Amino acid sequence: MADKTQEIGGIHFPFPFTPYSIQKDFMAELYQVLEAGKIGIFESPTGTGKSLSLICGALSWLRDFEQKKRQEEARLLATGTAPSNEGKDQPPFISSSCQETPDTLKPAGEPDWVTQFVQKKEERDLVDRLKKEQIRRKKREERLWQLRHNTQLKYAAKRERQEEVETEHLLRLSRDILAAGTEAEPLEQLASGEEELVLSEYESEEEKGTTNGLDEDEDDLEEEHITKIYYCSRTHSQLAQFVHEVQKSPFGKDTRLVSLGSRQNLCINEDVKNLGSVQLINDRCVELQRRRHESKSRAEDEEPKRRRREPRAACPFYNYKQLQLLRDEVLLEVKDIEQLVTLGKEAAACPYYGSRSAIPAAQVVVLPYQMLLHTATRQAAGIRLQGQVVIIDEAHNLIDTITGIHSTEVSGAQLCQAHSQLLQYMERYRKRLKAKNLMYIKQILYLLEKFVTVLGGNIKQNPTTQSLSQTGTELKTINDFLFQSQIDNINLFKVRRYCEKSMVSRKLLVFTERYGAVRPPPREQPGLAGLQHFLQSLQPGAGATEAPAAPVEAAAGAPRPASPLVHIEGFLAALTTANQDGRVILSRQGSLSQSSLKFLLLNPAVPFAQVVKECRAVVIAGGTMQPVSDFREQLLACAGVEAERLVEFSCGHVIPPDNILPLVLCSGPSNQQLEFTYLKRELPQMIFQEPKRADQVEQVLAAYSRCIQCHGQAGGMVTGALLLSVVGGKMSEGINFSDNLGRCVVLVGMPYPNIKSPELQEKMAYLDQTLPRTPGQPPPGKALVENLCMKAVNQSIGRAIRHQRDFASIVLLDQRYARPPVLAKLPAWIRDRVQVKATFGSAFAALRKFHHEKSGLS
Repeated sequence: MADKTQEIGGIHFPFPFTPYSIQKDFMAELYQVLEAGKIGIFESPTGTGKSLSLICGALSWLRDFEQKKRQEEARLLATGTAPSNEGKDQPPFISSSCQETPDTLKPAGEPDWVTQFVQKKEERDLVDRLKKEQIRRKKREERLWQLRHNTQLKYAAKRERQEEVETEHLLRLSRDILAAGTEAEPLEQLASGEEELVLSEYESEEEKGTTNGLDEDEDDLEEEHITKIYYCSRTHSQLAQFVHEVQKSPFGKDTRLVSLGSRQNLCINEDVKNLGSVQLINDRCVELQRRRHESKSRAEDEEPKRRRREPRAACPFYNYKQLQLLRDEVLLEVKDIEQLVTLGKEAAACPYYGSRSAIPAAQVVVLPYQMLLHTATRQAAGIRLQGQVVIIDEAHNLIDTITGIHSTEVSGAQLCQAHSQLLQYMERYRKRLKAKNLMYIKQILYLLEKFVTVLGGNIKQNPTTQSLSQTGTELKTINDFLFQSQIDNINLFKVRRYCEKSMVSRKLLVFTERYGAVRPPPREQPGLAGLQHFLQSLQPGAGATEAPAAPVEAAAGAPRPASPLVHIEGFLAALTTANQDGRVILSRQGSLSQSSLKFLLLNPAVPFAQVVKECRAVVIAGGTMQPVSDFREQLLACAGVEAERLVEFSCGHVIPPDNILPLVLCSGPSNQQLEFTYLKRELPQMIFQEPKRADQVEQVLAAYSRCIQCHGQAGGMVTGALLLSVVGGKMSEGINFSDNLGRCVVLVGMPYPNIKSPELQEKMAYLDQTLPRTPGQPPPGKALVENLCMKAVNQSIGRAIRHQRDFASIVLLDQRYARPPVLAKLPAWIRDRVQVKATFGSAFAALRKFHHEKSGLS
């Protein structure tokens, strides 16, 4: 693409083609938001080039920021004097890694010479840090230059890696031979490989190893975090599309971009990746890294008094030198997730850890916004937000996403299954477990029993056949739930930390997979005979016979489920990370197995507050952001964002005004008023059909497209195609219905959420209690319901218009759309063109005229 650089307000914006006027406005406003360190809500309809506007606007600012920063660094290094604190230019020009906490006020009575001494020392420290950062930057630039211009460097590293793999294999064989010749004095006979199921000695107040998974002698792999842009979106496909746009942009060749993903997306170790579930992959990966550190710290020449455990290999793709090479390769060119995986396989280095090690030096980091919005996940990924820029794209459902990330649910069946498995595990290895392990396991068993009791069940009975005397839904504050469950005397923080560090859920899963659902201990005790029979009855299809001793293999190709204890750990984490902003929902159904405990986060502003507090600037963008009052009131204001820091930008569409026909149809052909309310929903006879499985969506769309193509052929018998789907379903987001695929969108009724939902009722009550009521406006709780409805409407009707020359009609089939408060919440580019038709005949005539005129232009 040709570079059509635009100068807007004295700022140069490289662009691959001549931008639309709304793109110019978008880039200019975005630049000012980033420069001033504000919070921006940006709305740009689908088809207006929003992604390119974000890329070129943000990277133009970053280009100028880095240039100013280097000029300031050069001045500081030349003069050795920091700029005056009274100036406003210091914070933007000094990198986030060199910024200190805000200056404190001078203590009363402190002598001037003390103040001057402290100031001089701070200046010297700043200059020293700048010198070190400059040296690191030059080293990085030299590495990248050599890698770009010296292909022999790549092949030499690959050959060296192959030699290391062969050496490790020979060493492993020799250790196996030596281990086989030693005498064993076991406490009791365990099956081969069973040693690894026994929990290691737990040290609750001390963490072993490093937090980022790297050795202490690999510190040079970690660089200072330069000022960068974190770009987030909802799905990996949306992120890949953004990366491809960067590749095609004028910034594609010079931008250091890193794509982040989960281990499930990036792992190249087939033994680990084949585990299936995300939790199993994460646990096995962490375990392999722990083995590596343990093997390095253990003295290899120590003669054991009894047989050692079998040598356990670490991941062959976690290698320091190869990770360095992969890190530099990642920074060399812009790559998406698939390209990163291919590169990792070629370099025999882990793409997951390689991409994370490239974060500090990257200018743009692309990641799913679940990874950025969840504090623990963000910290584990090595993401630092201090002084950085965050862009959250496709943010129309941001509030629901934050709420969903921090909410979790466990069923009665999972509670009973986890109790059954953990009890059997403890009885099997009781003699080998240390005192602290036994103490924590008993506490977990106690918690599980009490969770079942608070649901009205009995841990000693089958949850599937166990009916509850009391049914219905009950909501509790966290403190009330803890007291009612009689677990307020348990330190949940310590239990949660134990679960994380000991990886008990991982060992429990392997134990269960290896020996079936239940396996009696070698020497069955008389007192446990009845318990064994009961525990076996908890498993679906289990009889009174003993469980097989042979390992139980999962069905071929089926993803292996995570241990039920994993879900309980998530529930414990939720209980320990929220207080007045969370609720526990006790859902008691017909049986214990169908009942559940659910943690609900009511205030998404709490986890989001840390993001807006630490970041230099935050941009919330989307094709449809109306109504924005939810973002202002529920998210940003509650997160502590002052009104003067908030900027809202909304632009029109690029299509001509006469290329869209939005109609509100108030009555049908028989003059029956159209109002599809909850009470009247049974009156019209409707049938809706869409794929039940996500993998069928492409098949349905392909068949739909073929019908339309046949209609366009001369002499075709097909007169058109009609696709029926549900608002908020699989067809409502991220699918392109451009041109003939979407000439008319008909929205039947208004998609209000279920007002009887206990979660929604509690959220409404919470907002009514915490948010102020605006005069002349509905209560915050009612406004929430209306906004949820209109967000779904706006997202659905935006499917048809995808580019400048596209055209479509939009029919809102409900007279309630004609009400001014509802019309006001439609996107501006639709709202300004809406025609309200009281009769069916006038609406049909307008539609016929519109499509007759436009079809000749297509």
